[in-house]
Amino acid sequence: MTRTTLDLTGLKCPLPALKTRKALKPLRAGDQLEVHCTDPLSVIDIPNLIRETGDKVEITERNDARIVFLIEKANGPIEESNDAVHS
Repeated sequence: MTRTTLDLTGLKCPLPALKTRKALKPLRAGDQLEVHCTDPLSVIDIPNLIRETGDKVEITERNDARIVFLIEKANGPIEESNDAVHS
């Protein structure tokens, strides 16, 4: 298990959610991603993203300066499938 920190302070919606999604893709099950944000909308966007990905928000901290999410990867890396069927 590894923990990666992603500093997204200063970025505005939708960048925190997009960068969080990208950072989650290569992680293995059990890995953690600690995300630091300053955009107030991230308290809505990142939990919604995590519901979509099936991962888990372990801890959410919020103070005057920043918002911190600790996300645990539930599944292995998302791999692109080369088995697309063309009609």
